[in-house]
Parts: sequence; structure tokens; C-alpha cells
Amino acid sequence: MPTLILVRHGRSTANTGGVLAGWTPGVALDERGAAQAAALPARLAGVPLAAAVTSPLQRCEETLRPLLAARPQLPLHTDERIGECHYGDWSGRKLAELAGEPLWEVVQRHPAAAAFPGGESVRAMQARAVDAVREWNERVEREHGEDAVYLMCTHGDLIKSVVADALGLHLDHFQRITADPCSVTAIRYTRLRPYLLRLGDTGDLGGLVPHTGEREGAAGDAAVGGGAGAP
Repeated sequence: MPTLILVRHGRSTANTGGVLAGWTPGVALDERGAAQAAALPARLAGVPLAAAVTSPLQRCEETLRPLLAARPQLPLHTDERIGECHYGDWSGRKLAELAGEPLWEVVQRHPAAAAFPGGESVRAMQARAVDAVREWNERVEREHGEDAVYLMCTHGDLIKSVVADALGLHLDHFQRITADPCSVTAIRYTRLRPYLLRLGDTGDLGGLVPHTGEREGAAGDAAVGGGAGAP
């Protein structure tokens, strides 16, 4: 079966503003995010991609533009199932403000039971993302062969949920996984089990330097929505 490369979109204006964007329109890459996207073609230069699939949201489409310009023959598909979590009434609100909501602790400690008001549950988000991956695996293998590699450009919580599924982790553990902006995660699928080849690879080790910032709260909370990455 194919190898899937999951790329989180580059850093966005919502990430740096500490806002949970969700499906809010008009959320673009910030200056650093644009630079991250511009570096993506070189990072993937040695990888023969059969296809690219993107979330319909602007920040993902902007992330893929330099790669598509470098590879004009690369087929591009849009799939709403790998779009951001529908955060409902939480969308567009400051993360610092949301951290005071009773639901925040559920999202952190027991996300399998979390459902966003006016939006979807974390379980539903994972289910649609994993369904999309499985269907694209079959399609890519059918059209390009079992050794094909393809790419999905999507969002932090989506990537974390797909990785949890690949590792056989309960959804309550998905907050232990991190995917920084424009990081690359690679999963090779086989008939019997997936193999996690890369996780949150940003192409350098700068993200390993201890820092204070938006990735985690004072209590070690996970970055809902993915966070802004290392400063």
C-alpha cells in the first residue's frame, strides 16, 4: 500500500494571534508560514509524489502553492474530510479565553468524549480523517501502484488523530502527539499494519530547544488546533 506524507499547513495569522481558527474564512499564512511553504519543495525534492490532496482551507492551499509551482504536473485534489475540525462556537475565539471553559479540560484529558458546541466531536473528526486516508490509500494504489507516495496538506489536530489511529492509540492519547506548522509526518501503510516513518519533522532540530510560548499552557496543556510551533 502507499506511503502517506502528512504536511501541516505553514504558520498562520491565527496561530500567531493565539486564535482557534477552525473553518473561519480568510485565515492566511503569516510571513514565517509563507517562508516555511517556500522551503517545502526543497525538503521534498527527493520524494516522487504521485498526487497531492489538500484541505479546502486557505492556509493549506497557500502552503502547497510553491510545491505545485515546482511540480506543475503533480495532480492536486481537494477533500473536505481533511479540513480542520469544526470547532463550532469556539471558532475565532482566543485560546487563552477558551482555556477557562469547562470543556477545555475534557478536550485535554478525555478528548474521545469532547464535542464542540455547535460543531463536531473529536471522535467524528478522527473518523472522517481516517476514512479519507483509507479511501485515498486505495485510490492511489489502484492508480499508481503499491509503492506510490502521496501527500496530504491538512491541520494539526487531524494529523494527530491520524497518527493515533496508525499507532493503535486510543483517541484519549492523541494530545500527546505534536505536529508543528509545516512539519512532515510520514506513514507507510501495509496490508496488516501501518508504520510511522516520520513524526512532526520540521527539517531542523530547533523545535527541540526548550522554550516558553503557545505550544503548551502552564499546566502542560496540549495546543488545541495545533499551535504556532517553536518561536
